[in-house]
Amino acid sequence: MNKKILVVEDESSLQDAMREFLLAEKFAVVVASDGEMALKLAKSEKPDLILLDIILPKKNGFDVLIELKADNVMKKIPIILLTNLESADDVDRAFSLGVSTYLVKANYKLEEIVEKIKEMLKI
Repeated sequence: MNKKILVVEDESSLQDAMREFLLAEKFAVVVASDGEMALKLAKSEKPDLILLDIILPKKNGFDVLIELKADNVMKKIPIILLTNLESADDVDRAFSLGVSTYLVKANYKLEEIVEKIKEMLKI
């Protein structure tokens, strides 16, 4: 069975690139373009891992993270924050809220992000 990744990203070009890259790596991919949709899809699709942006419409990534970690089932899903926010405060806040990994978009190529996903899912 293919591992399912929920990609939460509001920038459509990056969303498309991530989807194509993950599909090529044989992952099942579900995409949300805002925080509210992310929570709905996390509940209904039960992804194996969530790639979560912070700056999102409707609900930001931190709010999504708080709600996911408050849910008994969803709190077990590993979450990689993938964002352009680089401040130490954002990084510290993310880890205090239970994020698994924090990646700054500008510092990683798609290949490296996919490697991080595989590493976290032990593939």
